Amino acid sequence: MIEKIPMFNFLNDDEISRLKDISTIKKYKKGEFLFMEGDEPKWLIFLLTGSVRLYKNNAKGKEIFLHQLSPMNFVAELANFENIAYPANAVFTTSSEVLKIDYVKFYNEFLTKPKMAIAIIKSLSQKLKITSDVLHQELVLNSEARVAKFILNHEDLFNELKHAKIASILNITPETFSRILNKFKTQGIIKLTEGNIISTKNKQSLINIMDG
Repeated sequence: MIEKIPMFNFLNDDEISRLKDISTIKKYKKGEFLFMEGDEPKWLIFLLTGSVRLYKNNAKGKEIFLHQLSPMNFVAELANFENIAYPANAVFTTSSEVLKIDYVKFYNEFLTKPKMAIAIIKSLSQKLKITSDVLHQELVLNSEARVAKFILNHEDLFNELKHAKIASILNITPETFSRILNKFKTQGIIKLTEGNIISTKNKQSLINIMDG
């Protein structure tokens, strides 16, 4: 499995073997936590299959959605590199499988390799973009634009999650979410089946709503 991960495909056979020695692959069920805010990051974690949701709770206990991670991505690796506790919670939204690498050994034996360092930098750059997107959603986008963006980017999740959960992710009320969906449906932008399975009939209209 490790040799199939693009980030590690430049390693030779001995290095792959050593990476396997300091790693473990673990399966998780939907709803299980990968880590909680404040936990110590002992492992460098790579999501192999499934999906994991990152979120925080504000002072009032309200959940603030940060990001939904797809496979073949590191999870919260900045906590490892900065040697800080995890700044958020991570929960699996589907059955998943992760590669957990002993971070101290990885740091000492692999981060000295230029190609590996560049791969890590690229991963961190992607996380900076994620942070920028979250700030843009919370500070710039109105409710309709948030819903349009979620449908465009996460149509598969829309068909998996309950509407109340999606509303919570978008930081809007369930009533507002339902009203917006009905509006999009009436305008012929989306189609909803009886089981609330969505299909986008007019993606350009969603893009226009998202872009204001």
